[in-house]
Amino acid sequence: QVQLVESGGGLVQPGGSLGLSCAGFGMIFSDYKMGWFRQAPGKQRELVAQITSDLSTLYADPVRGRFTISRDNAKSTVYLQMNSAEPEDTAVYYCNAIRTRGPGLGLPYWGQGTQVTVAS
Repeated sequence: QVQLVESGGGLVQPGGSLGLSCAGFGMIFSDYKMGWFRQAPGKQRELVAQITSDLSTLYADPVRGRFTISRDNAKSTVYLQMNSAEPEDTAVYYCNAIRTRGPGLGLPYWGQGTQVTVAS
């Protein structure tokens, strides 16, 4: 059973930095495209960034140039480094995994979410 466990959320000042981590369990990590989504109060969940097994990345326009997604397949972990944080980045951040090969192709999995608050 696939399980995604996020860590690293918290309070950060505007202009500051924060790192998130997501560890995957019960999965062949390299078989999955990994991503981060976020959901602010009263808004829909939106893509933040994604990374494939061959390290191709995709970023949403609001975070491009400020956030960096990376992964370590040996540690079954995906990371999100948030720099130059803005109040608009305040949201619950969710780790996401989408199977890209083998049985269950295309099935998404979600972590429980971690709160990020950008405020002075």
